[in-house]
Amino acid sequence: MIVGGSISAEVTRQRDIIYHRTEGVALTMDVFAPEKPNGIGIIKIVSGGWKSGHHKIKDGFSRPYTDHGYTVFAVVHGSQPRYQVRDIIGFMHRAVRFIRTNAQRWNIDPDRIGVTGSSAGGHLSLVLATKGGPGNPEAKDPVERASSAVQAAGVFYPPTDYLNWSGPGDDCVGVGKQERWQPAFGDESKTAESRQVLGRHMSSIFHITEKTPPITIIHGDADPIVPLFQSQSFKKIAESHGVPVELVIKPGAGHGWDNRQADEVQFLAWFDRHLLK
Repeated sequence: MIVGGSISAEVTRQRDIIYHRTEGVALTMDVFAPEKPNGIGIIKIVSGGWKSGHHKIKDGFSRPYTDHGYTVFAVVHGSQPRYQVRDIIGFMHRAVRFIRTNAQRWNIDPDRIGVTGSSAGGHLSLVLATKGGPGNPEAKDPVERASSAVQAAGVFYPPTDYLNWSGPGDDCVGVGKQERWQPAFGDESKTAESRQVLGRHMSSIFHITEKTPPITIIHGDADPIVPLFQSQSFKKIAESHGVPVELVIKPGAGHGWDNRQADEVQFLAWFDRHLLK
């Protein structure tokens, strides 16, 4: 059910739009539509530690993007431990396909979709940027026939390589310093061999190609949870493939900081450069 409601004279919020059903559970998103849309859709992934919830979506959640004319899709996914990382990645691909299939409904160009998120949301954003692609042309569901590719990404402190966490060979797929995340990885984190398979699947750094869209990252150099090494490694590999990539290092910043929205404004210039016609 769609519940419409105006949050200001300029932005309208549509709540609880179902993009997928699984095991009797409805996965939903909220859509923030500016009064004068510029045709660009920005997906904001609501995720921290692969846990998601609508309580995080406040009326100001869409700023600064809607202030700039972007239409914002606040996507909520099924949370771990009930759903594991493989499931959650699948939910994200589905969300992009749903938005693209319904692009006309929200007055956006299906070929001008950006994605953003922080921490786990940043991880999922970069998975879409590197692994998004064609749907199944033989699927009965038209949504599943659509592409899950995005055309640009702007993220905060994203995990990018779970097999080389703080340095080469530092496996963190549910072991060592990141054993607390084991429920999110499931049985695939129980052996060294299966960790390699899952680690490559969920690490965007292994899927960068010359077709990867432009990406900008903001990361604090004092982050105690996601090492700056993650973003530095990603940038190095992306540059080797000729991908437009930018890394802004925030001195002294940890894993999140006060008034982060002031830094998020930097993403607007990036999305304008690569998505505006």
